[in-house]
Amino acid sequence: MRAVVQRVDWARVVVENDTVGAIDKGLLVLLGVTGDDSDRDVSWMAEKIVNLRIFEDENGKMNLSLRDVGGKALVVSQFTLYGDCRKGRRPSFVKAAEPAMAERLYESFMDAVKDLGVAVERGKFGAHMKVGLCNDGPVTLIVDSKEVLGQ
Repeated sequence: MRAVVQRVDWARVVVENDTVGAIDKGLLVLLGVTGDDSDRDVSWMAEKIVNLRIFEDENGKMNLSLRDVGGKALVVSQFTLYGDCRKGRRPSFVKAAEPAMAERLYESFMDAVKDLGVAVERGKFGAHMKVGLCNDGPVTLIVDSKEVLGQ
């Protein structure tokens, strides 16, 4: 499981001119699922992202988590995070999970974040989405469960 995590002042997702998810201060999480991900990846990723200390404390140091600041998460599925651009000019997406599996783990991830006490907004799985945001910092991180869980 791979995520691009952005600290934001605000973010929103629009599908066919309708806003389907929006947050103020919090994290925009672009989430990709690969074919060998499991509930173990979901749990690890949710715990890691909710507890990342990337918000500033009273001294201006990144020392506070999403929970500490009472922020929300906007989670957007993004299979293109598993695009392989090494050969040719068209990315290969063979490492991305099949849609049914990806959607199940995407939903599980959002449930796990909620279970950790963070409010969650969402994109629309499988839809063509427009994502708008104001990156705060900018702070942008890549989190990959396979680099830690070694699967």
